[in-house]
Amino acid sequence: MRLKSYSKINLTLRVLKKLKSGLHNIETNSTLINLYDEIYIKKNKKDIIIFHGRFKNKVNPKKNSIIDTLNLLREFKIINNFYKITIKKNIPVYAGLGGGTSNSFSIARHFLKKNFNEKLLNALEKKIGSDFRLFLNNNSFQKNLRRVFKIKNNIKSYVLLVYPNINCKTKNIYRIVRNFSSKSSVNYFKTLNRKKYIEIIKKDRNDLQQIVEKKYLKISSLLKFIGKLEGCIFSRMTGSGSVCYGVFNSKKNAKLAMANLKRKYLKYWCVITKTI
Repeated sequence: MRLKSYSKINLTLRVLKKLKSGLHNIETNSTLINLYDEIYIKKNKKDIIIFHGRFKNKVNPKKNSIIDTLNLLREFKIINNFYKITIKKNIPVYAGLGGGTSNSFSIARHFLKKNFNEKLLNALEKKIGSDFRLFLNNNSFQKNLRRVFKIKNNIKSYVLLVYPNINCKTKNIYRIVRNFSSKSSVNYFKTLNRKKYIEIIKKDRNDLQQIVEKKYLKISSLLKFIGKLEGCIFSRMTGSGSVCYGVFNSKKNAKLAMANLKRKYLKYWCVITKTI
């Protein structure tokens, strides 16, 4: 059986404050996109986790979200067998796309038949990552660290993703945060037409982007370059980076943009995706 483990992009991200736990309270709009890792699961005499694909070497084969997920599922008596799990890593690692969390979510959902309970969700969130709940819906509004809501708004666009070969570990980026934002005044629960929603998203921001741009100057240059390409509605960084993206008004313009980008940035990975 093949599972599609979809990635996400953060359309907006505001860092509200630092909690006593050491985690940061955030507000974010996110959407799943059709870039995915491929996961194959088979019963086995012992757990064997195999990674292959372009980004396999950036995953620790002995300590990863797959192993942690299997252990938690056994602890909650969801599974009692062992498995050979093979993952083709198509999603860049340490990139802000949530690939590791998505892998965990996809495996947990497979065994749970989509029936998540709050206790298990909390455990997975604590062990795997605070972005775990973002994979419950195609489009989500995270009001704060623990409250994620399904929304109907969708940018319904082609998205050009660019990975500039920089590993941005989430913890390392959040350690640099010194300033905090207020909550957005926008009612993101309100269903909006696509054009209006995109305009609102465009006016919002990712608070972590400025931090990463200062740390890695080529991120700033890349975002400016993407934003000036024909048909680009807006450009932004996802999560804590380092993947940058451009939202385009047509597939044709997205393809032309990727061709232009490849000529300038020969060593950068890039791909055209679309929101789900």
